[in-house]
Amino acid sequence: MTGTIPLMYFLVISTLMFFIGIYGFLTRRNLITMLMSIELILNSVNINFVAFNKYLYPQHLSGHFFSLIVIAVAAAEAAVAIAIIINIYRNFKSIDVDKVDQMRY
Repeated sequence: MTGTIPLMYFLVISTLMFFIGIYGFLTRRNLITMLMSIELILNSVNINFVAFNKYLYPQHLSGHFFSLIVIAVAAAEAAVAIAIIINIYRNFKSIDVDKVDQMRY
């Protein structure tokens, strides 16, 4: 049994990950869990890039390169977001979105 995995399996997993990320982003009030939800959404997009690249253009690596770019941007975004979250915690002593309602310097 050395067959390939059907494209539909990748799409189902990616769709589930995407909507779990959307649900987590919209329902959670903690900044860290919201950041994790965004990362889950970006990872589902990476699965789509690689899966479509494998099935549409198996001789090219463009989907893999797009995934690497998304991973690099996500890492930079996470580093900046964690720095902002640390500063918010220092000022407000909470990372709850409802408690952080105004910007102070």
